[in-house]
Amino acid sequence: MKYSQTFIPTLREVPGDALIASHRLMFRAGMIRKLSNGLFAYLPLGLRSFRKVETIIREEMDAIGSLEIKPPVVVPGELWKESGRWDSMGEALLRVKNRLGADFVVSPTAEEAFTSLVRNELSSYRQLPLFLYQINTKYRDEIRPRYGVMRSREFVMKDAYSFHAGDASLDEHYRAQGRAYRRIFKRCGLTVIPVRADSGAMGGSGSEEFMVESEIGDNTLLLCKSCDYAANVEKAECKLDYSPRFSEDLARSAAARTPALEKIDTPDVKTIEELCEFLNTQAKNFIKTLIYRAVHVELDLSGAPGCKDLKKHRPAPGAPEVWDEAFFAVAIRGDLDVNEAKLAAALKASQLSLAADADVIRITGAPVGFAGPVGLDTAPVLLDQTVTGMSDAVTGALEKDKHYRHAAYGRDFTGWLSADVRTVKAGDRCPLCGGELYEKKGNELGHIFKLGYKYTKSMGVSYLDENGKTAFPIMGCYGIGLDRTLASIIEEHHDEQGVVWPVSVAPFHVIIIPIKYQGAVKDACDSLVRELEAGGLEVLLDDRDERAGVKFNDADLMGIPWRIVAGDKNLAPDSPRVEVKRRTEKEPRLMTLHAAAAEIREAVQRELAAGRE
Repeated sequence: MKYSQTFIPTLREVPGDALIASHRLMFRAGMIRKLSNGLFAYLPLGLRSFRKVETIIREEMDAIGSLEIKPPVVVPGELWKESGRWDSMGEALLRVKNRLGADFVVSPTAEEAFTSLVRNELSSYRQLPLFLYQINTKYRDEIRPRYGVMRSREFVMKDAYSFHAGDASLDEHYRAQGRAYRRIFKRCGLTVIPVRADSGAMGGSGSEEFMVESEIGDNTLLLCKSCDYAANVEKAECKLDYSPRFSEDLARSAAARTPALEKIDTPDVKTIEELCEFLNTQAKNFIKTLIYRAVHVELDLSGAPGCKDLKKHRPAPGAPEVWDEAFFAVAIRGDLDVNEAKLAAALKASQLSLAADADVIRITGAPVGFAGPVGLDTAPVLLDQTVTGMSDAVTGALEKDKHYRHAAYGRDFTGWLSADVRTVKAGDRCPLCGGELYEKKGNELGHIFKLGYKYTKSMGVSYLDENGKTAFPIMGCYGIGLDRTLASIIEEHHDEQGVVWPVSVAPFHVIIIPIKYQGAVKDACDSLVRELEAGGLEVLLDDRDERAGVKFNDADLMGIPWRIVAGDKNLAPDSPRVEVKRRTEKEPRLMTLHAAAAEIREAVQRELAAGRE
C-alpha cells in the first residue's frame, strides 16, 4: 500500500489529556481519534492492528471448538429483569426505551443474550456441551473514562459462553479456555500474570484474571516471592496469623482463661488509634465493627436478626429469592481492613456501602465508633475469621463513650456468619508456602468464570437429562477486551521514538522509504514491494514528497518492525543496495534488494510461527 493512498494523520504534539504511553502514541501515530469523552474511532492504521488481535483471538477460540455467533448489541430489558441485573448493575448500565416505550439495554456484557438464545433451542442433554462466542461492541457508562481506549465507554470484547450437563465438562472447557488465553497473549507479545480473582457482578465461583503489570493499573495484585501464588487483592488469601476457634469447646476453653467482660469509660475515644493510646495496647487486640448496607442479597435471611420485615422478591420463576436491602454488622480484628469484594461475595450482594450515620445509630443505638458484636441483635453479625481467634479483646459497647474489655468469642458473642473478609496486603504470608507476599499494580485484559447456575436457573433454561428428568445446564463465561489488549501491547512495546510492534500485530511488516520516489529509486522500491508481497508480507511504501527525516520519524512512531531505505547513493547499476534496519536496531545494514527481501520474509515467517508454538 502506498502512503499517499491511505489516511495516517500523524502528530508531533502530545494531546493534553493523554497521560499514558498507549494513549499518546495511538493519537500521535494516527491510529485513533476521539469523538467524545470515552468514545474513540479507529483510523486505518490502528484498525489494521486491531484486526490482527481480533484474528488471533478468533483462531484460538475456533481451535478449542467455540462457535462464533453475532447477537445484537441492543438487548431487550426483559432479559435483564429476568436475571435480576436490571436493578443491580447500577448506573453503568445504559437503559433506553424504543418508540413504543419498551425497555432495552445497550449491552455491557452478554450473559442474558446468550442464555436466552440457548434457552429457546435447548431441549436434550445430547446438545451439550455447547461453546459459543462473539466479538462485538459493548457499552458501559463509566463515570470517568480515561487513558484512551484502555478505559473507554464503548469497547469491543470477545465473550464466550459454555453450557454443560455437569461440573466435569465445565472444568475441562474452563481449562481449555485458560490455555487458549495464554496462547492468545503470547502471540500478541504480552507478558501476562494469571491471578485468582473475584467473580463480582458476573456471579458464580471459580475465576481467573489475566493481568498485565501497569503503573496506572486499576487492580492490586498480591504475588508470592517464593512460589507462583498470584491473586487479585479482591480474592487474595494469606496464611493464618491467629488460632481460629470455630468449635464451641475450643471457644469455651479459651474464654474460661479470660477475665469477665468489663464495660469501661472511654470518653471522646472512637477510633482504633485513639483506643490504642488510651488503653496502651495494640490494634490487633481490638474488634472493629462496621455497619454495611447491602443491596440485592441472595442469601437466605429468614430468621436473621433485624431482618424480619425485609422486602424481597423473586426475579423469575424458580429463581432464588432476593432481599432488596439489608444491613449487616461486620466485625474484624482492629489492625485489619474489610475487603468489600470478599464481603459482597460472602453475602451474595450486588452492591455494598458503609451505612449512613443515621442507620448506624438506628441499628447500634450509639454514634459511629461504638459498635461491637456483644449484645448486638438488631442486624446479622458477620465475623471475619480473625475474630474467632480472639478471647480477650476490646470492642464497642453499643453506648456513647463506652467500650468492653475482655470480650471473648463464644462466651460473650457469636456471629450469624463467619467468613474471610480481610484485605490481604504486602508483607502478609503466602497461603501456599508461607513466603512473603508483595504488591503490583495491574490491568485486567481477560477474565474467565465458572458461572454455575446463576443465569440458567434465574432465566429458566432447562433440558431433559439421560433419565428424562428436567435439569439446568451449568455455565462458564470467558471474556477478553480487544481495545485494552491492543493498548497494553503498546504499553509493553514502545520507546522514546514510538511504538515497537511485535510482528504478529504490526499494522504492516515492512515500511519502504525512498529518499525520492522517482527514477531508479522508484523502480527499486516497486520491485521490493512486489517481491515482499509475493512472499505474504504486508508493505507500506512511503511515496510522500517529504524530507527523509520526517519519513524516518513517522516510521519509528508507527512502530513498523522492518524499514528499508532506498536512495540514489546506494543504487549503483552494478550492485544496487538498500539500507535495512529492524525497528529495535540502532544502525542499518546495506544489502542487495533480493537479500533484503529474503531476510525480512524469513524473519517475519519465523516469528509468526514461533508465536503459535
